[in-house]
Amino acid sequence: MKRTAIFVVALLLALGMVAQCPGQAADKDLVSDLRDGGYIIFIRHPKTNADQADTDPLNPDNIKAQRQLTDEGREQAKALGKAFRALKVPVDKVISSQFHRAAEASKLLDVGEVTTTADVSEGGLVVSPNENNRRTKALRTLLGTPPPAGKNLVIMSHKPNLVDAAGRDFVDLAEGETAIFIPLGDGNFKFVVRVTGEKWTELAK
Repeated sequence: MKRTAIFVVALLLALGMVAQCPGQAADKDLVSDLRDGGYIIFIRHPKTNADQADTDPLNPDNIKAQRQLTDEGREQAKALGKAFRALKVPVDKVISSQFHRAAEASKLLDVGEVTTTADVSEGGLVVSPNENNRRTKALRTLLGTPPPAGKNLVIMSHKPNLVDAAGRDFVDLAEGETAIFIPLGDGNFKFVVRVTGEKWTELAK
């Protein structure tokens, strides 16, 4: 029944029929379903410095050569974690890209143990086609694997990774925005809804 409710939320959002006032029934259904667990919450890392570039992308330990979170981005991460805690969204763990902007944001969320991995690190043209394909398959596996009962899995990664794994509907995913999926097993998953950082804060009020 609750899975049906969250699909209704997704449909209404897609049609632009969900009002923006907090406390509405559809929003409550979304939060209630997440409290029951069983979802994958993909987060594109929060806001970064647009004047910086990854000049040594094959060496994730070289933090100084990477695009960094801005102070606003760090506050976005803290606010998102605060909203998750206020809404009592249970998180099993956070799987993060190895890039510092994602790993730092994952820790600032403060909602669960953080594990960094190349599986969700940004690849694209800087890695071999085989490695990029491997990362795409790894992310699809994560999106399709149910978390422990009563928990949700958080993935902190990058827009290109999600586009490769889930399609071009996510080319406009903003920094700090989340995309929620229902894992169906065997690398299969169902997209539910996208939620901005501002919306999470609104829901938590």
